[in-house]
Amino acid sequence: MIVKKTSIFPAPKETIFQKLQQLETLQYIAWPYAAFKPVGKAVHTWTVGSTSSYLFRLFGLIPFGTHTIHIVRFDPDGVSSREGNEHVPVWNHDIRLIEKNKNQNQYTDRVEIHAGWKTAFIWLWANAFYRHRQRKWIRLLRRKKRSTGRKMQLEGNARETS
Repeated sequence: MIVKKTSIFPAPKETIFQKLQQLETLQYIAWPYAAFKPVGKAVHTWTVGSTSSYLFRLFGLIPFGTHTIHIVRFDPDGVSSREGNEHVPVWNHDIRLIEKNKNQNQYTDRVEIHAGWKTAFIWLWANAFYRHRQRKWIRLLRRKKRSTGRKMQLEGNARETS
């Protein structure tokens, strides 16, 4: 089954791409629907060919196996990963970024899920999860924009008083 969610993100493509590379972004946007704790050597920045594993907890509490993420494509236009765990052997995740203008980008999550008899239940959860993720993404990007604006304002005030 396929889950597909699209939103317009209020940020330049470079900002979104930089955040996509970071484990901390995944941990922030997934919470509280999911928690990812690195197993073994943590990969903090994803690159093409990297594979990493995480203890996965539904709603931050329910152990749901070890989730493995293998990055097959990672560039400013999108990301493709082949993921899975004991309960969901196929979780093929594709992210597509399309620039609408300098400060707005269309962001699409598309996930192919195969989990045997559990597929329909996982699909229902994934629909809510990706809707939540995209809202958290937007919140993160707006917060970044506000803090950058405040930083610039503070720097301007410091220059004026010098």
